[in-house]
Formats: sequence, structure tokens, C-alpha cells
Amino acid sequence: MAPDHIDFWFTMGSTYSYLSAMRLPEVERASGIRFRWRPFHLLVILQEIKHVPFADKPTKSAYMWRDIERRAAMYGIPAKVPAPYPAKASITANLVALVGMREGWGVDFVRAAYRHWFVLGQETGSEPNLSESLREIGRDPAKVLAAADSAETREPSRRKPPPRGSWESSARPPSRSGMNSSGATTASRTRSAGTATAACSRRADCEARDLRGSARPWNCPT
Repeated sequence: MAPDHIDFWFTMGSTYSYLSAMRLPEVERASGIRFRWRPFHLLVILQEIKHVPFADKPTKSAYMWRDIERRAAMYGIPAKVPAPYPAKASITANLVALVGMREGWGVDFVRAAYRHWFVLGQETGSEPNLSESLREIGRDPAKVLAAADSAETREPSRRKPPPRGSWESSARPPSRSGMNSSGATTASRTRSAGTATAACSRRADCEARDLRGSARPWNCPT
């Protein structure tokens, strides 16, 4: 049975996820496929393995920014790069996103925070990005940040992830084997109980074609 949605796993400190976050609503409208946004704490994993992609690799970092700039231009997405990186407070941004997903405004926050990061140069998870992004979507920063720091929001990141097919957004990530080399998003397309996982914008487009029964372009990821 075809899944009824695609899970989009992302972390607020991911640079490449900016392109996906800006494009997914358009893909959703065009395809009719619903995306479920799933923020998780990738920074915790990176700290455990003592690795931050690009931060200590100037050549790779320069290519990453050029690649994002090129792809953003192709999709008509504004991007002033390099943006502040690494995002040292991305966990706070993830927690705010979790509150938003629970209350129904999470997607608007994620997109606003990414715009402030990649267009205005305000590091995600830090001030003034947090407060300005929340005010932009009509939320009270003090109330939201208090909710983000509550046990109700933080505790899921310490528990096992919910069963596949559950509606709950979790701060826990999919398995590490499902991530790409930059840690931007998961690279698996696990399907179970009507659930699929989207790795990036192009993969999301290809998944949507699968669900409609359309032919895949030659350059779809396998």
C-alpha cells in the first residue's frame, strides 16, 4: 500500500536542509503528497563522534557554500553565503521547532529561522534569530522559549523514538546509517505503516512521482 505521507527528517543546524525547507511546501502543493516535518538533534550525535561537517575542512566548506549558492539560484531561493557556521545553538532551534510542530506553527518557524540565517546572516538557534523569527510568525518568544526548555519538550530527546507511523514528532534521529555524509538529512527511504523518509528536495520530488505512479527522471537517487 502506498504511504500517505513522506517523513522529512532534518536538523536546524544543517545547511543543505535550507534548500529543502524552502521548497517542500511548493512540492507538497504540486504533488498532493503530505510531508511530515521531523526535527532531530544531529548536533548531539556529531559531538559524540567529535565531528562537525565542513567546520575544519576549508576546501570542502568552500565547495559546500558554492554548491548551495548554485542550487539556490537554480530554484530561485535567496541565499547570502557563507552564512554563520557551524550553528552552535542549533539544539535550541530544534526544541523550538518541536514545540511548533506540536502546536501547528512549526513549519512557519523553521522557514522563518532559515531565512534569517541564510538571508540576514543571523545564526540559527541564537539571538536575534530566535526572537525575530518567532515574532515574524506571530508568536511570543518568551512563552515559546519557556515551552522549548520544558521537560515536555526535552524529554522525547532522551526516550526511544515513537513507533513508525506514530504522529508524534521526536527529537531522536533515524539510524546513523540513514544519514548522508554532511549529516544534512536522512538518506533512507524506509517505508512502514504508511511512512516514508525524504532525504533531500530532489529525493522528495522523486518520492512524489513514485506515489503518483509517474516515471522517474534519470537522475533520481536510488
